[in-house]
Amino acid sequence: MPLALELPGGERVGPPNAPVRLAFADWSGLALLAAGQIGRIAEDYVEKRCRIEGSMRDLMKAAAALLPGSPVPRETQWWTRAARRARSLAAHRPQRDAEQVRFHYDVSDDFYGLWLDPRRVYSCAYFREEGMSLAAAQEAKLDHICRKLMLAPGQRFLDIGAGWGGLLLWAAEHYGVQATGITLSRNQWACVKRLVEDRRLGGRVEMRLLDYRELDETQQFDCIASVGMFEHVGQANMQAYFGKIARLLRPGGLFMNHGITSGSLQPAQLGAGMGEFIEKYIFPGGELLHVSHELADVAAAGLEVVDVENLRPHYARTLWAWSDALEGRIDEAERLLAAQHGEEEGGAILRAWRLYLAGSAMSFEQGWVSLHQVLATRPGAPTSYPFTREYMYR
Repeated sequence: MPLALELPGGERVGPPNAPVRLAFADWSGLALLAAGQIGRIAEDYVEKRCRIEGSMRDLMKAAAALLPGSPVPRETQWWTRAARRARSLAAHRPQRDAEQVRFHYDVSDDFYGLWLDPRRVYSCAYFREEGMSLAAAQEAKLDHICRKLMLAPGQRFLDIGAGWGGLLLWAAEHYGVQATGITLSRNQWACVKRLVEDRRLGGRVEMRLLDYRELDETQQFDCIASVGMFEHVGQANMQAYFGKIARLLRPGGLFMNHGITSGSLQPAQLGAGMGEFIEKYIFPGGELLHVSHELADVAAAGLEVVDVENLRPHYARTLWAWSDALEGRIDEAERLLAAQHGEEEGGAILRAWRLYLAGSAMSFEQGWVSLHQVLATRPGAPTSYPFTREYMYR
């Protein structure tokens, strides 16, 4: 493969014009390289035990070729699954969830603003047409969700994990709904509160700093969306999560779950050290389910699944757009994070995020992870759900 190495003593091996060069501070890095432990090499890069030269796109081509096989976990023994479930229960108590969400989302609003679209939509875009910009594709995604939910003026709409308010504000401004959003991120909550005030939407949009478990079930909603949220819930709490949504949704109402799903039937992290890297530096407490398990949990909550769409290629393209945008503003990102977190910590955060965005793009390209939109309804009242999908695309 087109990869060059710089050994701890300074000796260089491999093609002199290779697009990617790895420079190791000690010999242990070569053992990780030989074992295909690309997540551990990424950790060495974050901790400055390894230096990487080359573009993120070229690096990910090399990383995929270094793997001895697929990193998607296979069947595990029952005791392994039981231990994983116990860890999931411990990791997803309300206080712990709040800490984990803030670790990921409260890095810096300005940092996210460097590489997200102007609306700061931090989820898979929908490239409805060839040549769409990221900003246009994110607006297309927001509208795609609203169309699927058949939002209409006056409806009560709930957005669980509302982020920086992209869907919440789009639904209110373009579909006339009464919108409520919740988040555990203080930064996101404060940002959306300012946007609501600036746009004079105070009577139509409410943003709350609230755990989903604390939502009042006496007030039901016509439509509910969960975008990029159920990855934080944990497999042990998944049935309770969808059960909560079912109780919040009026009979006949529609629910959309837009989230990352695992390429494995086992709810386990990616192998080759990649899962551990994400858990340590980016997304503590994140857990992915296979879409079949998601559908089973939705059904167990008493909801009827009426539509499923796989947007995996769209997320690969979204992530590369984010990665390219960050790479184009590296110097600015370095200064910003150093000012907010200190030079050492800020540098480590930036190195971790560079690898995370590009590595995630590679993972979606390879099919190790996916993205599904699952649309469901609560039985018990006549539903107006159409016979065909035509209404989503008109």
